[in-house]
Parts: sequence; structure tokens; C-alpha cells
Amino acid sequence: MLILGLILFGMLVGALAQLILGKGRKGIDWTMAIVAGLVGSFVGGLLASLLAGDGLELRPSGIIGSIVGAVIVTAVWRLARGRSAA
Repeated sequence: MLILGLILFGMLVGALAQLILGKGRKGIDWTMAIVAGLVGSFVGGLLASLLAGDGLELRPSGIIGSIVGAVIVTAVWRLARGRSAA
């Protein structure tokens, strides 16, 4: 049950990140939403540990850190996908 909750949380955070960045014409890419939400949580935790002076600790973060991390992951994903298509 915990795993399903984590996946659902990642999906919602990833979808919110896509809405923040502008979802484009196609709508929300749910695969990217799940991956960006889950990976974004750890990216947000890494940023929080760097800002707190704890060094490079990779840990899951809270809601705000997850959203910030998911926005970063989604932006990098779109940038990389745009360059490979060109």
C-alpha cells in the first residue's frame, strides 16, 4: 500500500510540475509525471541538504521540495528531449 501511495504522490507532484511549466498541446504525459515526481523528490531532498549545509545527502523531501525537484527534472527532461529531436 505504501508503494502505491508513493507512486500516486509522485504522479500528482509530476503532473503539478508539468502544469507549472506549461503542459503544451498534448496534455499531461503521465509517464514523465510519475518519473519526475519520484526523482524530483530526491532532487529536492538533495537541494535541501545542500542549502542546510549537510553536504551531498540524497534523501526524499517533503511536498515543497518534491515540487521544486519535479519542476527541475521536468525542465531538464524537456530540454534534453527537445535537443535530441532537433
